[in-house]
Amino acid sequence: MNEVKLSALSRWIIAATALTTAGGCAPVLAAVGEPAPAAQSERVVAFGYGTIIERHLDGIDAAGIGVEGIRGLAALDPDFDARVEGAFLELRYGDQVFTRYAAPAGDDVAGWADVTVRAFGAAKGVSPALADADGEAFYEAVFDAVLASLDKFSRYHTAAEARDNRASRNGFGGIGIRYRAEQQGLQISSVMDESPAAEANLQVGDVVTHIDGVSVNGLEAPEISRRLRGAIASQVQVTIHRPSESKPLQVTLRRSLVVPPTVAMSLEDDIATLRVTGFNQRTASSATREVERAIRESGGNLKGVILDLRGNPGGLLDQGVAMADLFIPEGRIVFTRGRHRHANQSYSASRGDMGEALPLVVIVDGGSASASEILAAALQDAGRAVVIGTNSYGKGTVQTVVRMPNEGEMTLTWSRFHSPSGYALHNLGVMPAVCTGGDGISVEGLVEDVRAGALPVADTLPRWRTVSVEATDARAELREACPKARIEDDAVESALARTLLEDPALYARALAVSTPAPTHAATLHPAVLR
Repeated sequence: MNEVKLSALSRWIIAATALTTAGGCAPVLAAVGEPAPAAQSERVVAFGYGTIIERHLDGIDAAGIGVEGIRGLAALDPDFDARVEGAFLELRYGDQVFTRYAAPAGDDVAGWADVTVRAFGAAKGVSPALADADGEAFYEAVFDAVLASLDKFSRYHTAAEARDNRASRNGFGGIGIRYRAEQQGLQISSVMDESPAAEANLQVGDVVTHIDGVSVNGLEAPEISRRLRGAIASQVQVTIHRPSESKPLQVTLRRSLVVPPTVAMSLEDDIATLRVTGFNQRTASSATREVERAIRESGGNLKGVILDLRGNPGGLLDQGVAMADLFIPEGRIVFTRGRHRHANQSYSASRGDMGEALPLVVIVDGGSASASEILAAALQDAGRAVVIGTNSYGKGTVQTVVRMPNEGEMTLTWSRFHSPSGYALHNLGVMPAVCTGGDGISVEGLVEDVRAGALPVADTLPRWRTVSVEATDARAELREACPKARIEDDAVESALARTLLEDPALYARALAVSTPAPTHAATLHPAVLR
């Protein structure tokens, strides 16, 4: 396993599976609504099948994929079915077999791709619904069926969906506003800092009535988005109705790279709260900037940071790792294990970040998943944070994103996360040091439990960190010690976090409960690390 330092982020981001792309593949799919030529369809299907076999966490052969993919055509017409009978693949419509093919060998990727495309063509002759299906509908039906049979996180995204996904991850050419549709037009609800909209002095409450002279009334949401977005440095003109102005305003903006904000900071009584809603390519740098601002605005007297990860579904792996490095001086942050050689990676922190000595309280709940769980587990295992809330989601697998020849994307589960102390987060999650779930919970009672050393997690965490991946019943039982739940009103969690950060002795007692012994990772049973 390779040890990777964060100073080398640019070299390992692809191997880390925050995003993996398949380069060198020109778009081949016909326009949506048009049939794709058989050779092009076969290329896309063969690429998809081969990628699944090569990269998915669980091994599966071409025959298993091919049969699932062909049966997936039933999503377009429920009367369609496919069955393997002996050495043949039979295609059925209703109760009738309308054709059959010799089943290719179990490892014949090209053969199963060919049969999948031919099955689609044959089914078009008997099914009106399939006859009307275009190439993209075909790919979606086939790959959705295959990936759904493997795990709940692997999925296929059409070319249109993939464009939106890439924009969410990497940003897009836009003007930097959020809005809601009103009768008059698009009422601006927020303006992003340092965006074209901010530079043009667009304001919350302004109403966009026209985009490049076209009224927004009657336009569907995707069309509005398409008109506002465009190539970076391209121009767009918007017509603005501002209540304080007697006449409409014509504003010309030059689009720039817009990356949706994921970090918001508030400072009260020298305690900073960082609300992190996801992990895109600017999350770690935004968090660093906000911590720096909190230190500056507190006059260097910052008592600590509350890191609010409630409902955070995750995102880019490298950003979760980089954010952990902001607070951890050294040591392992996370490692991954999978079948593919590039799926086995280890990421460590390096010294020199401003947050390394700040007291931390992390809030998690049942909606905290993936990269947010990596961050919480790393901070807990490093003895850097008191985690409070409820058990997290337990999404402990890594997905690699593969760009398809048709410009769609395939998201494949290819490895598992392991915390620094060695346990796999999959179907387990992160156990808070102080559980705030359940009835009758009060800040006063929780504080008293911390002072008395009566936190149940003291008995649970040692087993949590040593339970094997295969022990599904034991993992489920452990999760019941603090069942995952969504925390909408964080009044208890916020008050508890502030109490801990205001009292260094109390904070130290809570921290000691969940910090593993220094030799813990070295003494783990090998089964834990699979």
